[in-house]
Amino acid sequence: MAEFTKIEEPYTSKDGVRLVWQGIDEDDSDVVILGKEELDSLLEILSKEKTGKVELEDEFSSILVNSDISQFRLKDERYLEADTKLLREKILEYMKIPHEEQSIQVKSNEFYPTSERSSKSKNSESKKQSLLSAILGSQEKKISESEYFRIISTRRSTRKFDKTHLVEDWKVDKILAAADTAPSAGNFQGFEVFYIKNKKIKQALVEAANRQPYVDAPIVLVFCMNPSRVKMDFPPETLTKFSLQDATLAAAYAQLAASALELSSIWIGMLDEEKVKKILGTDLQPSSILCIGYPDKRRPPKSRRKLRDLIHVLES
Repeated sequence: MAEFTKIEEPYTSKDGVRLVWQGIDEDDSDVVILGKEELDSLLEILSKEKTGKVELEDEFSSILVNSDISQFRLKDERYLEADTKLLREKILEYMKIPHEEQSIQVKSNEFYPTSERSSKSKNSESKKQSLLSAILGSQEKKISESEYFRIISTRRSTRKFDKTHLVEDWKVDKILAAADTAPSAGNFQGFEVFYIKNKKIKQALVEAANRQPYVDAPIVLVFCMNPSRVKMDFPPETLTKFSLQDATLAAAYAQLAASALELSSIWIGMLDEEKVKKILGTDLQPSSILCIGYPDKRRPPKSRRKLRDLIHVLES
């Protein structure tokens, strides 16, 4: 069972809190996000060293604070617990420090009682769609600005896939169509994609990718460079660079499409290029392998460095 370890700033405001539980594996973690009122209620109980109950705003979940253990009884039968003394120390310490409001909104992969939970895919959507309709179909739901930022901010790499849950064909269509829409040098699309279904080929790619077992995922896409498609008057090394950029952008678009479809993925860059070429029976240079599937468990996004540490502004 995951162990309560720390408290972090929420992404949605400076007034709430993210409670983090960490399991044995790096990816095995749970997060509960509390809003201001929920945090105030919990703080009221803990600061006075009392026992009590905090009702969360989804009207289904609650926190039971006992003298030794605090129980988090969450919707969908999720259950977490924390040592009350440790929880008190962490929250009181956290409240002493002023916190800045964050600009990125995160909802879907964390338990956040004040937000609406996105519904799971319905079986009624299982009808296979064409590549074109997957992207341009008039009946497709448009992605709002807030939904787009939710998708990119909640994407997490996963190394454990649920192999009993097959990825629907129409979702694969959308992922491949997204790769096809990626920008490329001169719009020549200097890349090719190998969609691996054969189990023996997947196992061979595991060996070629430094024996990373998660390469044997439900969906395996190998992105390769094809500079011969880039019909531009530049030296060969420039065309090769363009081709690498094209393949990388296409893989990134496919990865974000997978996230939008409630799938998880992991980007594989450590691979023996010559071995991969031999396995695929191609002369094209592989740039990356994208492994996609339903995760065995939803992971919360990891904290990133602050934008002021990332962005370098050069003013005139």
